Amino acid sequence: MAMGWALVWDEQAWMQRERAAVEATLEAALPTAATIPCVLHAAMRHSVFAGGKRIRPLLCRAAAEAVAGAPVPAALIPAAALEMVHTYSLIHDDLPALDNDDLRRGVPTCHKVYGEATAILAGDALLTAAFAHLATAEPDATALALIRALCRAAGTPLGMVGGQMADLQAANEDTTPERLRYIHANKTAALIRAALVMGGVSAGATPAQLDGLATAGEEAGQAFQIVDDILDVEGESAVLGKTAGKDATQRKATYPAVFGLEQSRAEAQRHTQQALAPLQGFGASAAPLQGLIRHLVARQR
Repeated sequence: MAMGWALVWDEQAWMQRERAAVEATLEAALPTAATIPCVLHAAMRHSVFAGGKRIRPLLCRAAAEAVAGAPVPAALIPAAALEMVHTYSLIHDDLPALDNDDLRRGVPTCHKVYGEATAILAGDALLTAAFAHLATAEPDATALALIRALCRAAGTPLGMVGGQMADLQAANEDTTPERLRYIHANKTAALIRAALVMGGVSAGATPAQLDGLATAGEEAGQAFQIVDDILDVEGESAVLGKTAGKDATQRKATYPAVFGLEQSRAEAQRHTQQALAPLQGFGASAAPLQGLIRHLVARQR
């Protein structure tokens, strides 16, 4: 961390404060485990509150702060919705029909605890809850813009579900760099791009500011997934909170498989620099967002 940056932004204090705000919002937005049907709500909460890093909500909050120059309470609504969608995707990804994983966020996956049927419904319920939560944003025009952004990022053809389908189809096949970038852009980067754009929308960003945030999010999302691919090769399950080495076992399309580890690291750095470039015009208020983007590349899990 550069000394000048350290003086304007206390990383740990900011992240601790923002995570606490996101957790409180999620707690208030989701049904309690005592609400009928109890097992469904317990399963939803099992996965949501399993200790996730909350990267997408934090990016949303930081993007809003970059625009407004101060924390934006209204950005907690899209931040929580993003986490609901992300968690739903993890629950479904871990199912036997997809990645067939037993560990997520350091705890047994939803289907291992509650069974496959309940896990499917828990994911469905979280996806629906996300859009219901976005609909509470004010004014209505802001709610509509947020819903539109998340729909585009979470669905198909240009979104998370489309990217996941392409990822499944690429397994056990030779993958070109262009196909790999398409998978990353949609499976992962689309939701990270949406996080920055939705934060900007909540803060009343101008069209030019939204364009800058969209570019930063797209590039940061690419860097994030490349690092994720590298950690799957080099990391340990106990640190990652999920099973390491599964990409190679399942012959997934990854950057290390296509480019090798060294070029993958260089690509992650390149995308990081391209993500940071459009944020320069936001001034000092973008320090948390810039710091989070750097954190995506430096992280160990």
